Amino acid sequence: MEPVQIALYLLQSLLLVSAAVFVVFWGVYARRSRISAKPSGYQLLVGVITDFLDTLGVGSFATTSTFLRVRARPLLGPGIPIADENLPGTLNIGHTLPTIAQALIYTAIIEIDFTTLALMIAASVAGAWFGAGVVSRLPRHKIQIGMGLALLLAAAFIGAKLAKGEETNVALELSGTRLLIGLAGNFVFGALMTIGVGAYAPIMIMVSLLGMNSKAAFPIMMGSCAFLMPLASVRFINSGRFDARAAVGLTVGGIPAVLVAAYLVKELPLFYVNILVILVVIYTAATMLYAGVRSPHASPDEPHR
Repeated sequence: MEPVQIALYLLQSLLLVSAAVFVVFWGVYARRSRISAKPSGYQLLVGVITDFLDTLGVGSFATTSTFLRVRARPLLGPGIPIADENLPGTLNIGHTLPTIAQALIYTAIIEIDFTTLALMIAASVAGAWFGAGVVSRLPRHKIQIGMGLALLLAAAFIGAKLAKGEETNVALELSGTRLLIGLAGNFVFGALMTIGVGAYAPIMIMVSLLGMNSKAAFPIMMGSCAFLMPLASVRFINSGRFDARAAVGLTVGGIPAVLVAAYLVKELPLFYVNILVILVVIYTAATMLYAGVRSPHASPDEPHR
């Protein structure tokens, strides 16, 4: 077995270990608290929809927040929305295992240089750990507006190259200056995730602009989140600030949806993957601009991924 393959197996093993520790921790909490964790059909459906979209790169936090806040559900009667203070914990806990599943699948089926993948994931995790103290003091609404405008500009640039028939994404690795730019970018995106600014679309667009195969963004962004989310989720479980029924619904409904969506991404021709990236980036930019303009003084607890 080649050293690169061994290293990939070690990376995937770490993900499995973190998933197992997370499940045990959650199970112990559930037994001690003796709270009901049987999800409703609606909560399972939310897990299916949001994690399907998440696996395509849309992100799941903003969409899940919208669904779980609904008070009236057509054909389902009145809803019981989750309190805003319990949303961050519910989102992190409920989407942790589906995100780990995404990372395991994409690192197995998407071709990418392992060194590039490992370094990019490490940069994102380092940003979340060491950069959080810096970005937490920055005005989130201004970051959202600036990021939204930058994403729209980058999407237009890539769209123009596609319209001209130019091949924009071919490389499977980064080296030299491009690698340094990628690491710096992922460090910043990892830090911004700690204040609720999503990393999926920025990573997608950065990978494309650096000349990498657009599919390579998927193992990078899912791998980054998969290493961050279990740690955040354990903190939320300790605090008890989450809705157990909704979190279980997101998990149980989300994992099968991940399998279907990942297969679609793998089978899509590269041209259509680039179109998907552009659509995801435009959607994310629009939601960032809307959030930044609508809530200049919003709490950082309002999540977006």
